[in-house]
Amino acid sequence: MARTINERADVVPLIAEVFREFGYEGASLSRITEKTGLGKGSLYHFFPGGKEEMATAVLADVDQWFERFVYEPLRQDDPASAVAGMWAAVDGYFRSGGRVCLVGAFALDGTRDMFSDAIDGYFRRWIEALRDALVRHGRGDKAATMDAEEAVFGIQGALVLARALRDPSLFGRALKRLQLRLGV
Repeated sequence: MARTINERADVVPLIAEVFREFGYEGASLSRITEKTGLGKGSLYHFFPGGKEEMATAVLADVDQWFERFVYEPLRQDDPASAVAGMWAAVDGYFRSGGRVCLVGAFALDGTRDMFSDAIDGYFRRWIEALRDALVRHGRGDKAATMDAEEAVFGIQGALVLARALRDPSLFGRALKRLQLRLGV
């Protein structure tokens, strides 16, 4: 039986999980309806542009979450507490390595070109916000940039490795090592 949902915002997390599980190409409309419990009519009511509009909404939702809980604190809060908060937020968001980075997954397949602005913005803003916090903490600009890049690619790599090895605990261990290496 199809679910009744009244708000578009309530649908987005359900669709995000379908994209996480099957990727953009594998997330057919029939899989989306099956996994979300929503009828095609409901999906098209919320997303008249179809699957591409759904993916755009999902990426925007991810972006808003990261802006609120990661980028903004890194840009505005005390650098040491903001960086500590980033580690905790990332661990929670990615469910301690048990959840795929949807933006990262989209970056690795043919979807990259279709959503390049959203993908590029996610990673660039994360690196820039972390770099800014590190500079405010006393690091030189070049070192801060390199450290921010290493932290973000370390997080993303740890997600991939944790999933590939079916060992989510690897993600937590990697976060601890990255945190120690960053020294903030």
